[in-house]
Amino acid sequence: MRKGTIFFENKPRIIATGTIAGPKECVGVVGQYVDQALTDDTFGESTYEKAECKMLTYAVRRAIQNAKLVEEEMDLLISGDLLNQIISASFTARDFDIPFLGVYSACSTLSESFALSAVFVNSGYAKNVVAATGSHFSSAERQYRYPLELGNTRPPQSQWTVTGAGGTVISNAGSDIAITSATIGRVVDFGITDVNNMGAAMAPAACDTILAHLQATGKRAEDYDLILTGDLGALGSRLLKHLSEQKGVDLSPNHVDCGEIIYNVIEDEFQGGSGAGCSAVVFNSYIWNKLKKAEIKKVLFCATGALLSTVSSGQGESIPCIAHAVEIENVKT
Repeated sequence: MRKGTIFFENKPRIIATGTIAGPKECVGVVGQYVDQALTDDTFGESTYEKAECKMLTYAVRRAIQNAKLVEEEMDLLISGDLLNQIISASFTARDFDIPFLGVYSACSTLSESFALSAVFVNSGYAKNVVAATGSHFSSAERQYRYPLELGNTRPPQSQWTVTGAGGTVISNAGSDIAITSATIGRVVDFGITDVNNMGAAMAPAACDTILAHLQATGKRAEDYDLILTGDLGALGSRLLKHLSEQKGVDLSPNHVDCGEIIYNVIEDEFQGGSGAGCSAVVFNSYIWNKLKKAEIKKVLFCATGALLSTVSSGQGESIPCIAHAVEIENVKT
């Protein structure tokens, strides 16, 4: 490990994924790739929080099934979410007889979970690990912003929290899709206080981690077919490219953000998507499919997280943010 970057000699493999997404999300590009497309965002439950938990449970179970494994073969579940005390992940874990590590990195939880899973598998302490996360628009809105019943007008800089969940099985063999390295991010705070402007808050953290990864690995941005951020949305994506260009790195040719592509018409959703479920759904369906087909061969996946709470925002605190980068490659090609 050097400068926060880990090189995985044994190249842990991503062998399967499981995904579920809400009606709005499935109108867009991911609809044809997810395992289950919902027609009802309550998923048959009485509350949105219960629906979010049920989605995450589905994603974990489906990922294990798609890996052609059974629960007893899983050594570890690493999961988190956006709700207080990560209740979606914890309540999901009680439905499985699998050792559980609950993690919180806001919307960057998936890339953090990937990195931790790869550490366990690369070291030989685990053979099969499932990493998972998810989010729900309605549960996130009333926790971080306003109750839905108020009908507040959404400002133009806001994003739409994705309703969806994704699970990923990472193993020591069984696939050509390998995790080759990871860079653990630092907390970066540019003084943004607007809880509706997550893209501006998180873009500096994404820039910091991506540039650190490139420096540590000796690679250039053009060495990747895709530099994929998780939750910046349209504005955050533009800011990331602007910030990196100021540092002498041009990300424009191969950068895209999951929040930019998850919805069918981004103009109707302001800045696009965010939330822990954003990258979980997009990577584990659309991007995973392209990696398996070798349509893209090398991806730097860098999900981003805003480490705020309603308490900190109410007290006038700015929004500290973080991003973790994971290098994923089709090693067969």
